[in-house]
Amino acid sequence: MSQSQTPSLTQHAMLIAWGQYLHCLGLIQKVEAVPLHQKTVLHRPQTKVLEFLAGMLSGLPHLKDLSCAAHPLDQDREAARAWGQPAWADQSGVSRTMTTLTMDEAMQLVSVLDLVSQPLIDREVVLAWQRCGELVLDADLTGRPVSNTSTSYPGAEYGHMGDAVQLGYQAAMVSMHSPTYGRLWLSVTPHPGDTVSNTQAEALVLAAEAKTGRRPQRRTELLKQRLQHATRQQPCLTHRVARAHRMLKEEQRRLQETQKQVEHWQKQVTDYEAVYQTREREERPHSQLAQARRKLSVQQRRQDRREQDLARAQRRLDRCLSSLAECRAEIERLEKRLERFVWENRMNGAPLRMVLRMDAGFGTPENLALLIEMGYEVYLKPYGRWAVAKMLKSQVTGQTSWTRVGKNAEMVAWPSFQVKSFPYPLDLALERFYTGKTQKHGVLIHYGDKPVTQDLPGWFHAYNGRQTIEAGIKEGKQVFTMHHLKVRAEPALYLQEHLATFAANLVRWAAHWLASQCPQIPEGWQDTTAPAVKEQVCVAAHASAWVTWLEQGCLLTFSDHSVFAGRSLEIKRELVYQPVLPFAKSCVFSTI
Repeated sequence: MSQSQTPSLTQHAMLIAWGQYLHCLGLIQKVEAVPLHQKTVLHRPQTKVLEFLAGMLSGLPHLKDLSCAAHPLDQDREAARAWGQPAWADQSGVSRTMTTLTMDEAMQLVSVLDLVSQPLIDREVVLAWQRCGELVLDADLTGRPVSNTSTSYPGAEYGHMGDAVQLGYQAAMVSMHSPTYGRLWLSVTPHPGDTVSNTQAEALVLAAEAKTGRRPQRRTELLKQRLQHATRQQPCLTHRVARAHRMLKEEQRRLQETQKQVEHWQKQVTDYEAVYQTREREERPHSQLAQARRKLSVQQRRQDRREQDLARAQRRLDRCLSSLAECRAEIERLEKRLERFVWENRMNGAPLRMVLRMDAGFGTPENLALLIEMGYEVYLKPYGRWAVAKMLKSQVTGQTSWTRVGKNAEMVAWPSFQVKSFPYPLDLALERFYTGKTQKHGVLIHYGDKPVTQDLPGWFHAYNGRQTIEAGIKEGKQVFTMHHLKVRAEPALYLQEHLATFAANLVRWAAHWLASQCPQIPEGWQDTTAPAVKEQVCVAAHASAWVTWLEQGCLLTFSDHSVFAGRSLEIKRELVYQPVLPFAKSCVFSTI
């Protein structure tokens, strides 16, 4: 390649490399093609959107840092050139574009991110299928707190975020285990801060299926059995309602009779009192007036009991009616679910074994039953008290053998355990942890074909492998600074969430791309499953380097003032990958 100009200095070395990679992906061209309503004065609004992404890739905590950092990005013309822009805008211009962005425009920009990401995600899904025979998904909900005194964040609500209740938002996130990149984000959905995990399980799974284009075979036979059981319960509940109606009518009749007796003896007492007063007679213990008073008192006490019996009968009827209504609603819900699952199985040309790991916040009986019926192998912890450690501890005897599964953890397990009022048998494990002189207990739940109770250390580490999504959430907050929301308009907040997950994926994709063509990349970046993302974003993206532009790329030479001094990266705008053929995907999705 021939050199096109003399070297120029940049203070954002990795942004040069990432800009070249984004050209290869076609992202820059696609973003520039999105129509945005804001007018162009000095800089196009599309340029400001790209600058916002560049700021996130360089880990800037605040929007103003685009212009106010030690080495302002908006003054780096080489970085702008690498991203195909004549120059960057001032942070105030970026802020105005983000503020005036409409939700339709934000969604179009997100669709560009999805379009660019999809081929790379499809490739990793196929690789996971070929190498592991399964696809492992992790889902979680994470808080995005803002100041509790703020009034300028639209839709922010108070909710549990970390260890406190704070004002802010929640982000529902799904990641997949990638053979090449370790972790890839599939989906992120912003919600108000009062959103709780147990309401989001199905939505997260459906988002992951839509992104991967794959789904497991739905367990329609299990669902049919559950539907039959619910259908058999309906006549019994109907009979209970009829009996409760009869009991209520009987209590009403008895109360009416007692009320008549009260009225009768009240009249008798009144009449006797008038007679005794007229005749100036003294009321004696066994007089007619005293006897009438005693009978009135008996009937009044009886009336109180009859009213209590009637209230109990009414509550019993209400419970029976509620149970019947719930049964009918469940039958209707299960029938619709079965219809949908049968259709999905018929349209599923390439079902894939899929493993789902979630924390206790998602572990309600309803969610677990749904995930089982959707065909997933589920690793979960229970939510609330429906499968508590106390119940399992009662199964432990002095002869029970505990298995050490970690440095301070032991487990004992029961295969195919039938939990009361849950439709399917579960693999359950009781954990105990040693914390000083005290012990803590927890419960693990598994459903699937894998015999996890025969390998308790494997089960323990398989579930705790979901720490990869927790690490990803931590990376998003600390590396891509999502603990600082840089914008306040709702469309911009929506776009920022998707840009952050895209940026996390992009660094991994680009590290693999650079490793294939640049032998001098730092050793820590060569492991594409853990390519030192923090070092690339927080150090290399702020390192100085000399840029020599070539016909089909550039030569990036880190300066003597850089921690990477002496390294040169010859970057070519070349990207070759094998697209996934349509027959390898579950192509038809429905919202029946």
